[in-house]
Amino acid sequence: MKNLILIRHSKSSWETLFKDIDRPLSKRGINDAHLISSKIADILPKTYIVWSSTAKRTRESAMIYSEHLMFSYENVILKEELYTFDEQKLEEIIKKCENRYVNLILFGHNEAITNFVNKFGNLFIENVPTSGVVSIQFDIDDWQDLKKGQTINTLFPSHYKNEQHNKQEVHR
Repeated sequence: MKNLILIRHSKSSWETLFKDIDRPLSKRGINDAHLISSKIADILPKTYIVWSSTAKRTRESAMIYSEHLMFSYENVILKEELYTFDEQKLEEIIKKCENRYVNLILFGHNEAITNFVNKFGNLFIENVPTSGVVSIQFDIDDWQDLKKGQTINTLFPSHYKNEQHNKQEVHR
């Protein structure tokens, strides 16, 4: 059994002219990363390896998650090849995961993530939003044998926005 948790980076800022790879998180992105990372602990396995694209927005997202989940950001493996928007490339990278790791958390980009979860999960998702998390379980022992799996969990910021709004109303 292998478990893959895909996390789309949080919303990036378009306020200044950066190269795409250098765009930082927006204020909303930072807030959403804190929101989802505070909710994700219940769906995570006890042990896992964490990979992230080298893009600034994915690194910043991984850093926020590391704060909430008590894993050291220094243990996040940055992979240049994860700066991809292509699901076939993403698939190739995941298949290279060492088999000693049963659980892989991966911070990446769309369209790659949405297309990957629709190809390998059993739940159609029109668009994995920024800060979105999709967990897929595979009945395999070798990452090379990646095949259709079962979508176990989805966590999207929209699932919790009303909850946040209601808390703000109570505090007024």
